[in-house]
Amino acid sequence: MYLTQNAVKVLEKRYLAKDEVGKLLETPEGMFRRVARTIAQADGHYDAKAEMKQTEQIFFDMMSKLEFLPNSPTLMNAGRPLGQLSACFVLPVEDSMEGIFEAIKQAAMIHKSGGGTGFSFSRLRPQGSAVNSTGGVASGPISFMKVFNAATEAVKQGGTRRGANMGILRVDHPEIMSFITCKEDNAEINNFNISIGVTEAFMQAVEDNKEYDLIDPYLKKAVNRLNAREVFRKIVDAAWQNGEPGIIFLDRLNKDNVVPEIGEIESTNPCGEQPLLPYESCNLGSINLSAMTKEQKGKVEVDYAKLETTVKHAVHFLDNVIDVNKYPLKKIEEVTKATRKIGLGVMGFADLLYKLGLSYHSSEGTGLAEKIMQFIQEKGRQASVELAEQRGVFPLYDKSVYQSQGLRVRNATITTIAPTGTLSIIAGVSSGVEPVFALSYIRNVMDNDELIEVNPVFKQAAQKEGFYSEALMKKIARTGHIDALEEIPEHIKHVFVTAHDVSPEWHIKMQAAFQSYTDNAVSKTVNFRNEATKEEVAEVFRRAYTLGCKGVTIYRDGSRDLQVLNIGKVKGKEKAVQPVQGHPKHRIIPRPRPNVTTGFTEKVKIGCGNLYITVNYDEQGICEVFTNTGKAGGCPSQSEATSRLVSIALRTGIDVDALLEQLRGIRCPSTIRQRDLKVLSCPDAIARVIEKVATLQNGNGSKGEKLTEAEKEKIICAADCAAGTIQDTCNNPQQPEYHKLCPECGKPMEHEGGCVICRDCGYSKCG
Repeated sequence: MYLTQNAVKVLEKRYLAKDEVGKLLETPEGMFRRVARTIAQADGHYDAKAEMKQTEQIFFDMMSKLEFLPNSPTLMNAGRPLGQLSACFVLPVEDSMEGIFEAIKQAAMIHKSGGGTGFSFSRLRPQGSAVNSTGGVASGPISFMKVFNAATEAVKQGGTRRGANMGILRVDHPEIMSFITCKEDNAEINNFNISIGVTEAFMQAVEDNKEYDLIDPYLKKAVNRLNAREVFRKIVDAAWQNGEPGIIFLDRLNKDNVVPEIGEIESTNPCGEQPLLPYESCNLGSINLSAMTKEQKGKVEVDYAKLETTVKHAVHFLDNVIDVNKYPLKKIEEVTKATRKIGLGVMGFADLLYKLGLSYHSSEGTGLAEKIMQFIQEKGRQASVELAEQRGVFPLYDKSVYQSQGLRVRNATITTIAPTGTLSIIAGVSSGVEPVFALSYIRNVMDNDELIEVNPVFKQAAQKEGFYSEALMKKIARTGHIDALEEIPEHIKHVFVTAHDVSPEWHIKMQAAFQSYTDNAVSKTVNFRNEATKEEVAEVFRRAYTLGCKGVTIYRDGSRDLQVLNIGKVKGKEKAVQPVQGHPKHRIIPRPRPNVTTGFTEKVKIGCGNLYITVNYDEQGICEVFTNTGKAGGCPSQSEATSRLVSIALRTGIDVDALLEQLRGIRCPSTIRQRDLKVLSCPDAIARVIEKVATLQNGNGSKGEKLTEAEKEKIICAADCAAGTIQDTCNNPQQPEYHKLCPECGKPMEHEGGCVICRDCGYSKCG
């Protein structure tokens, strides 16, 4: 097997079959064999004499060698009772109470089975519109989005994680301005990514600085007009603020709709790469480009013969998935089988560039992207034609654009580029078509030991060039990139760039290069440095439009308020807590959670593992505490309850010292049994971190003297080093963007393709 230690850990935690008490029932090899055997069975539907054992071995080989991997639901569920294998679904939201709650029910079924859902809320009449059947008024799209969000929160996927959603509203909907800002608070509608459905007419109006009509979807007539440039500026402001909303170019999605007379495409899956008709689903898979190489006369080059063979087998695999899939709804099965869409994409592209000695931000890099994707699209379509000759065209072929072209294909679409967050961890390569996020970082193993994790291609180059050392790799791990290090040759710096070395302009150029030969769309995040201006964001949105992208998602470093270290200006002033008059005891209501907070996270060793404690404050004082256990065991529910009660007490105005007096000294048997621990219990640990933050926030030392800036930095750095977020960097406490902690294991998180992903344990979240 070709799996790294980390890949095995992720598979064991999230993919391999377990019994009712969590004991593993299969190995990674057994998982690949289970999937290969199940998917190969579809051959028997078309040929009673099919060599299914041979097909099974082909599928097993390309998965176990990590040359191709299907989307996560297929790896998890193929050959198991659930049997739901698709990742992407789109559901319609009708403008009626029955239709809305039917969509919520259907989404719950999909989330339970492991899929993500996309919705357009553009059919819903705006807030305040008359509802004839009841004589009341409509609540509007945003109100109902919150209901969808709450339902998603209540349903765990496969018992382990929340579902993910995409929410889209047309730019010409009367409630567009409210929708643009509906996620200003990241705690609101947090199970959704949101995107604006932009039209060609709107973009032209932006260019011409003209007004455009807002259309009431119920009345089907214009009810207002807005200046397009002002709306565009509002979208840019919101995206600059926290990365949302993204943009979807609706007219482009429908220009490439292969069955336009069947219906209009109005939404995509949660990460934006898979446009689908209502009730349509799609299964995805990705080819590992880093494995598609060969060495000729000492030089690495793309092995196009191997790539062609892999594409052919991958199309066969994905088409088979459609037949063996157990769909969550009969309607979804009917619509999906009518078009038989598949989404073949790639991962490991940045690693491939490293191997070839090409820079991501270069015309050679984008040129290779176009060449490879054109090859995959052509060979994928050829494989679909061959399948059509054996099995027949997709049922809606006669109503498709292919009929007039005389091209008989098995699948309505062939190619899609997905984020591949967890799949790329399993394969041990870079994600999707994104640049590498960090060349070196520190991974904690066995609780206390630390392991320097280095990109394997970079490590090989460093050893070959003679500058490799553990000390240097640890130094690189402080920031993840090498552009400022004098020890490294310039030609190495030119090739081994990371996400924040690549300018937004080149991010969008690379996305456009892949989009030019992709049937569906490309999931990619355009990364900005924190100091980027709103005009730079606006320019990327305009470039995405002019270069032919189907959508764009941006993320500005540090723009989310829920992050480990957010030392900076606190936005807004919260009202002081006031007693509620008219009550015999003058009830006190806690003040709301502020939009932006300052604070840090510390890792504390307790009797049953590691406890990650986050303490945040604003200009009125400490306002919230969060806890996470770093591994199984302990009593996380009690720790969470303690933190919640402490947070409410703090925002109600209870004196910090009074809280500390109650929490300090509480003893737990599992902790006091171990002599080397510095805390007595989870509450005691929480008290110690609150005390540290109070000292920093007040600027006073233990004897009441004012702390110097250097002393403050020392406190911040001590917390960072204790948390394992930055190692050996007490002279440089500024925390890089990729060091956001995973809520499950406390390791760094990365932003990519509209999601965040932990490359250590495989946790991911969209929305």
